[in-house]
Amino acid sequence: MLQDGQIYLGTSRMPDDSLQKGEYLNLKLANRHGLITGATGTGKTVSLQILAEGFSNAGVPVFCADVKGDLSGLAKAGKGKDFLEKRAQDIGLEDYEYQDFPAIFWDLFGDQGHPIRTTISDMGPLLLSRLMDLTDAQEGVLNIAFRIADDEGLMLLDLKDLQALLSDLSERSKEISKRLGNVSKQSVSAIQRSLLVLEEQGGDHFFGEPALEIADIMRTTRDGRGSINVLAADKLMMSPRLYATFLLWLLSELFEELPEVGDPEKPRLVFFFDEAHLLFQDAPKILTQRVEQVVKLIRSKGVGVYFVTQNPLDVPDGVLAQLGNRIQHALRAYTPREQKAVKTAADTFRPNPDFDAVDTITNLGVGEALVSTLARKGVPSMVQRTLIRPPQSRLGPLTKSERADVNNVSPVAGQYDDSVDRESAYEILMKRAEAKAKAEEEERRREDREDDDDDDDDDRYENSRRRKSRSRGRSRGRARRSSRQSVGEAAIKSVTRSIASSLGRALVRGILGSLKRGF
Repeated sequence: MLQDGQIYLGTSRMPDDSLQKGEYLNLKLANRHGLITGATGTGKTVSLQILAEGFSNAGVPVFCADVKGDLSGLAKAGKGKDFLEKRAQDIGLEDYEYQDFPAIFWDLFGDQGHPIRTTISDMGPLLLSRLMDLTDAQEGVLNIAFRIADDEGLMLLDLKDLQALLSDLSERSKEISKRLGNVSKQSVSAIQRSLLVLEEQGGDHFFGEPALEIADIMRTTRDGRGSINVLAADKLMMSPRLYATFLLWLLSELFEELPEVGDPEKPRLVFFFDEAHLLFQDAPKILTQRVEQVVKLIRSKGVGVYFVTQNPLDVPDGVLAQLGNRIQHALRAYTPREQKAVKTAADTFRPNPDFDAVDTITNLGVGEALVSTLARKGVPSMVQRTLIRPPQSRLGPLTKSERADVNNVSPVAGQYDDSVDRESAYEILMKRAEAKAKAEEEERRREDREDDDDDDDDDRYENSRRRKSRSRGRSRGRARRSSRQSVGEAAIKSVTRSIASSLGRALVRGILGSLKRGF
């Protein structure tokens, strides 16, 4: 369904219901982002499906979340159905044929696809604070914890690493508070409780290694088609904040890792953010501002971001202004908020004198939408009432066995399936605590042996005098030894801090707090 570097979306109607012309999405302008909106059951998922098919055939990899399980059907060719054939006939689609697409299934829980993970260090304090809904004071403590980890070269890979670091932070709170700001034990305890809640929601599956390599979601097949990465999100949606934060983390990884490419002939990747309202719902102002900044700048990395949601009011104005390609399905206008949403949606289109967009939005049928895409010079096309083309892949989910077959021949099969638990902050801090406890025990036993030797002296007075004398001598000796050790330890610690600080300075965090690495 490609024509001169454009993806065919459907055919527009004239006011007299006659068909007019095909509506297309220009690949060269597809990285200017987009918006798919509409009420439940109006055809948003099918619009997402046909866009994914079009991008794949154009050689553009796609990443999308499968909230209801329907998008898994992209991996299999569709089957003949009367209403699909009729739609193809109605819009004049003569070369309509069914086709399967190169899908890769992912799943945070590892049940329906390859596990997908990142590390605590990679996610960073800002997104982690959002994930756990921390207060400003608690977020400040978490930032200090990450600073300590970066300075001391402690890798935070999974939740137990962060728990161990927080326990160490609590024990050293007085020392650290003097250097980096107040570290309240109450705040530390609150963060630790939030981590337990996160673990119960499935966060322990997400954090760990091997971490996802961005290159693995940007694959193309030997015949030049882009892979369609489908994230199983039906179970993940039970933890909506984890879902939204994960997708935002992935978007930030793309932003930080990919080099600038300007305006390529086609996107390097298209990212669909389904249920987009979860990203902005109750989000702090600073996070919304940074998301807006990422959306604005990631275009130059060759990435197109398409938000999918029911209501255009779910997306902040600053982000909405960046979305140049629009597909608006039917909306209902029963309440004042819904009426406002209809007007907002209509006002974002370039008007068409042939119909009233406000009235049309409430009367669109299933599989019908108002469409406006960017023309060659980046100018929005006049909005058109469009019959969306039928998909070539299967409508509806794969069976469990079909999904397993796809996973078995996946290009990343076996690469992420088994978790790895290498030495990190937890193991280092445990060894440090054990060494400290062992040293204290040895010191106690040595003092006990010296006291036993003194008890063998028969002369109580002399024994007492000698004990006091030796005690003073030991105190002076320990003071001298302690002084000598302190100088030596100070030198070692100075070097260690210097090395660790250099490492910390090398760890640069981006707009959303994730680590910046070269692609």
